[in-house]
Amino acid sequence: MIRVRRNDMNLMDKINETAQFLKDKGITVPAFGLILGSGLGELAGEIENAVSIDYADIPNWGRSTVVGHAGKLVYGDLAGRKVLALQGRFHFYEGNPMEVVTFPVRVMKALGCEGVIVTNAAGGIGYGPGTLMAISDHINLTGQNPLIGANLDEFGPRFPDMSDAYTKAYREKAHSVAEKLGIELKEGVYLGVTGPTYETPAEIRAFQTLGASAVGMSTVPEVIVAAHSGLKVLGISAITNFAAGFQSELNHEEVVEVTERIKEDFKGLVKAILAEL
Repeated sequence: MIRVRRNDMNLMDKINETAQFLKDKGITVPAFGLILGSGLGELAGEIENAVSIDYADIPNWGRSTVVGHAGKLVYGDLAGRKVLALQGRFHFYEGNPMEVVTFPVRVMKALGCEGVIVTNAAGGIGYGPGTLMAISDHINLTGQNPLIGANLDEFGPRFPDMSDAYTKAYREKAHSVAEKLGIELKEGVYLGVTGPTYETPAEIRAFQTLGASAVGMSTVPEVIVAAHSGLKVLGISAITNFAAGFQSELNHEEVVEVTERIKEDFKGLVKAILAEL
C-alpha cells in the first residue's frame, strides 16, 4: 500500500481507503484498467468471473449521470487478462472537481495496474462518423489540469513528462491487431474541452488549424494523471459525429446511435489488443 504523507493526507487517505475496500471485495492486482466511454460500456458485460460494484457503494467514488454510462465498476477476466473496467466515467461538466474525475486512475495505479485503455465518443474533425481512432497525442484546452495543487510524490514528479503520454508501443500493437482483424484503425490528435456545450463552427475551424483530428469532453484529465502515475496508456476514440460546421446539428442521441453501430468492431479490437499487451 502507498504510504500517506502529512501534506497530502486527504487525497492519499481516500485512495488508500478505496483501494483497500476494493481489495476486500476480491479485486486483487488487475493488469489493466479500462475506462469505457459513451455507449461503450457493454464491453464490461463480457468480463468473466466478474465482481461488479455500483459506484454508489464505493467510498470516495464519484457518480456518473450521463446517458450511456452505467455507473458500475467491473473486475474480472477479459481476453485472458485481469481487468478493472469503469462502466461510465466522471466528467468535469457534471460539476465534479478534477480530483473526482481522475480518482479512478489513481486507484487503478494503487491496485497495481500497469496500463489503462481509455475510450471515448468524440466529434470528428479529420475523420467521419463510424471511425475508430487511436489517439497519438492530445491538446488540453479544458483550461484545467488535474495535477494543480500538492504533488503526490508517491505517484510521480511535480513536473511530469507528457511526450509519450499515449504509449507508442501500445499504439503500434493496436494497429497490428486491427490489421489482422480487418478493422480500420486511424490515428490522430484528440483535443479536450470541458463541455457540456458542443463546439461552435468557429472553434472547430480553430481546432483544425491546431492539428486536432477529434474533439471531446473527457480523456485528457485521466491521461494526464495516468502519465503522472507511470501508467502506460492506449487511447481509442469512437468518432460518432462530425464536429460543428461539418454537419447541420449535433445531439447526444446520435452519439449513442453511431456507437451502437461500431461497438462490435470496438469490442473485438479491445479484446484482441488486451490479449497481446
